[in-house]
Amino acid sequence: MKKYIYIFSIFLVAFISCEDEKKNNETETAKSTQNFAEFLDSYYQKGLELNPLNATFAGINTYNDQFPNFLSDEHHEKMKAHYASFKEELTNFEDASLSESEQLSKEILRWDCDMNLRQLSFKNDRLLPLNQMWTLNLVVGQLASGASAQPFKTVADYNNWLQRLEGYNIWLQTAKERMQEGIQEEFVLPKSLIKKVIPQFEVLASKDVENHLFYSPIKNFPTDFSDDDKKQLTASYTKMLTEKLIPSFNDVYQFLKGDYLKAGRESSGIAALPHGEAYYNHSIKNYTTTNMTADEIHELGLKEVARILAEMEKVKTQVGFKGDIKAFFNFVRENKELMPYTEPQQIIDNFNAIHDKMKPQIEKLFDVKPKTPFEVRRTEAFREASASAEYNPGSLDGTRPGIFYTPIPNASTYNVFSDEALFLHEAIPGHHYQISLTQENEDLPAFRKTLWYSAYGEGWALYTESLGKELGLYTDPYQYFGMLGMEMHRAIRLVVDTGLHAKGWTREEAIAYSLNNEAESEASIISEIERYMAMPGQALSYKIGQLKIRELRAKAEQELGDKFDIRAFHNQVLSTGCIPLQLLEDKINAWIQNVKSAQ
Repeated sequence: MKKYIYIFSIFLVAFISCEDEKKNNETETAKSTQNFAEFLDSYYQKGLELNPLNATFAGINTYNDQFPNFLSDEHHEKMKAHYASFKEELTNFEDASLSESEQLSKEILRWDCDMNLRQLSFKNDRLLPLNQMWTLNLVVGQLASGASAQPFKTVADYNNWLQRLEGYNIWLQTAKERMQEGIQEEFVLPKSLIKKVIPQFEVLASKDVENHLFYSPIKNFPTDFSDDDKKQLTASYTKMLTEKLIPSFNDVYQFLKGDYLKAGRESSGIAALPHGEAYYNHSIKNYTTTNMTADEIHELGLKEVARILAEMEKVKTQVGFKGDIKAFFNFVRENKELMPYTEPQQIIDNFNAIHDKMKPQIEKLFDVKPKTPFEVRRTEAFREASASAEYNPGSLDGTRPGIFYTPIPNASTYNVFSDEALFLHEAIPGHHYQISLTQENEDLPAFRKTLWYSAYGEGWALYTESLGKELGLYTDPYQYFGMLGMEMHRAIRLVVDTGLHAKGWTREEAIAYSLNNEAESEASIISEIERYMAMPGQALSYKIGQLKIRELRAKAEQELGDKFDIRAFHNQVLSTGCIPLQLLEDKINAWIQNVKSAQ
């Protein structure tokens, strides 16, 4: 009996030891998970401290009074140290101790650090601080209007903006200094882009304070403000404009139309700048999240242009047009029946009508929809002439809506032929669904809720344009042609962006190629080509991302057959937020195998 008791005692000790080891392992795993979650949150929070504007756009008001000098050497070094230190710390977390979702976060954070460190190794962001499309001055102009992310609900909000403008004023002065350095290093914008920036600053240099964009919040005081508060804030804003901002705007304006325009380069592509070829190669990887070369992308673009042209020919035949495709482009561009409006509000109303038309079909493709509200608005007048339609995300807490901005410089010449596709892309189920669902996803760490990879985000939006027939749209052949036109527009981008920046194309050659292959107006095409000149590589992301999502959908449909559920596929694409394309492909492949295994 003692023998059995002894053996049982050994077994019990061994069992207890195993259980203790199991509990210890579980404790260590939980501890590691907690530490990793804290690490990710630290990355996000310190990122907000370095770029407080990102916090404001996310609806986080902690830093609404701050505007660091992004162009200073000190800030540049802080950014480098931030990404380098987090990349190094990332090696402390072993994959075996992390969940599948955490492993994905680890890969995303590593990619983010690598791309940002590489970006910081170039001088482009500092020596080219202004352009007509993308730069910080335009973001601040939106905030200054009082109708964007910067809140103007309390006296404290108004004072926060005043304090933020102190930092912005320093940034403006530094921007001029950096551009002067750029002249010395032959690191300047093309003349054609400078000519588009000059009018933007001319308007801001106006001494008509009460009609100034940055005076807008004073015209829209909340009703509960006291007379004393209104009087004090009016005086403070007037002083800020007359003594600081308007003089700085004027200084930059005079510099742009004088010395900087004289120094502007005649070349169109980034390759003309120091280290331009290396910068473009980095931009391709940064924006497409692939290892594709400029030559590969150029050839892909040519093939896509040919494919879409063949589809356009079918529409031309359907509507009975007798001329060639180029003549059809001109017909569509100039068709007065496709320009039915006289007032901007009519165009806004049309977009809302498109939304109403597709609502009955949306649940067939999506069983998860965002809670964040949504609005269509006209682009602000100060940037409307050179702006494209765009989407601005709502706040993380859902209190500020997602906004689809559409420029309407002239309602009577506004052509509606691509409006259905445009709404799908910029609004629903394009950017509004993808971004809002990401922000609302409680399973994602904070840093991934506002992360943006253009190949994924723009690829998704372009992919959603192809869903129009499934959503009850494109019943008008011209609207379907508009969808083809928008896809062609993105295919052309593969050709002209690489042409401009890797093959020595001029601005004029790129414009001519676009005019020959799409139905956009010449003014719109010029604006687009100059957009690609301002931000090399960004325009490549749309088609590269769309083609990858289409490829993954086709693979899932083929391999799953009757088990394929389009809503489940869309959930898989959207549920992990913005990620590099290779990580998305890995995820969809794993999902396909899981569905097959469950059969």
